[in-house]
Formats: sequence, C-alpha cells, structure tokens
Amino acid sequence: MILLRNERALLRQWWRAIALATVSGLLIAPPASAQWKDWDYDLDQEKKSWEELQTKLPPYPKPENLLKFDMGANVPNSYFVDSASVSVGDDGVVRYTLMIKAGGGATNVSFEGIRCESREVKIYAFGRPTGEWSRARDPQWRRIEVREINNHHNTLHLEHFCPSRKWAAPVTQIIQTLKYGPPRRPD
Repeated sequence: MILLRNERALLRQWWRAIALATVSGLLIAPPASAQWKDWDYDLDQEKKSWEELQTKLPPYPKPENLLKFDMGANVPNSYFVDSASVSVGDDGVVRYTLMIKAGGGATNVSFEGIRCESREVKIYAFGRPTGEWSRARDPQWRRIEVREINNHHNTLHLEHFCPSRKWAAPVTQIIQTLKYGPPRRPD
C-alpha cells in the first residue's frame, strides 16, 4: 500500500506524539510516586504494642466435647479440639485444648494458643492421664511451619481459626468449621 506524503507526515506526527506521551509519563511517574514514599499507612492508627493476656487453664476435656478435624487420609493419628475450651481473647489469641490420639493408642493433650496475626503457636500446658494439667516449663511463641507430618497447627491456623490469615474467627464460626469442615474455596 502506497501512502501519500500527507499521510506519511501524519503517521510520523502520530508516532512522535505517542513517544512524547510515553516519555512524559515516565518522567512524571517518579516525582508523583516520590510524594507517597514516606506516607505511613499506620499514621492514623493508634500504635500499641501487643500484650498477651493472662491465661487460665480450662477444665480437662470431656469426650462429648471433642471435635475431630480432618488432617488427610494418610495421617495415622486422630486430632481433636475440645469445643468447650475454644476462646478468642481480646489479645487476638485463639486458645483451645488439643487432643491427639496416636494409631498405637497413646493420647497427648495440650492447652495451646494460636496468634493469627503473627502465625505463631504457644503451648501453655500438657494434660496428664489423671485428668490434671501440668504447666509447660518455658512456654514461648514459635512460628507455625508447614510440615509433611504433624501439620495440625498449620491446619488449625489456616482452615479453622484464622480464615482471614490475620484475625481470629468468632468462636461460633471456629466451632462450625471444626464440626463441618472449612468452607470450600472457589477454584
């Protein structure tokens, strides 16, 4: 196709205008973004350091209050949360009693807390076969890691306690997801 001189001139002007607009945009973008680089999102938010609430040990779990949660088909242990012990404190910690029944018959009971915001777990006490609690020697918050086996803390965090990944669900919602499983996410 043969273009006339006027058409070629118009085409050149059009390309120059596009190039000029692109270069102008690139020159304007850094100063415009620079004005926001020091902007503090939390400026209007009242900053408070996180403080953990004092924890009171719950009653020892009763079999009728145990809710089994799914850990997958290839897991030999059974995992339960005592529904009567589940609470969400003003500090944002979900506290609960966990019972793990091993395939060989051993049972482990612990009273724990999960912080949704920081993805951490803390074990406050261990259950004794006599139905009493023994406080943990040095309870510390530790990061919840994704593991091949014994991934129950990660499952509780992601699927039951902290659906938003940052804030704890209400106790009623936690109990519902433990009873009926977490809601299905769209693919």
